[in-house]
Amino acid sequence: MFNQLPAGSQVSLLSKQGIALAQREHKGYVITLYALNNYFVELWKKHDFEIIGTFHKSVNSMAILEPYMDSIDLQNFLK
Repeated sequence: MFNQLPAGSQVSLLSKQGIALAQREHKGYVITLYALNNYFVELWKKHDFEIIGTFHKSVNSMAILEPYMDSIDLQNFLK
C-alpha cells in the first residue's frame, strides 16, 4: 500500500505515523530510518530534495539496521 502512494503522501504518512528510529549521513544526504506498519522506510534528504526508500519483506532486519548501529540508542527501547 505505502509504495503505491504518491511521494508527497508517503512523506506525509511518515511524518504522522512513522516512528523515527535512527539517522545517519551518506554522500551529503541525511537519512532517517523509520518504522511504519511493521516495515522499515528510509527518508533521504538533501536540501529540499527528498527520496523515500523501502525494503523488500525478505530483507534481514539486521542488514537494514547495520548502517545505523552507531546512532541507535537502545535505552529508548528498553523503557
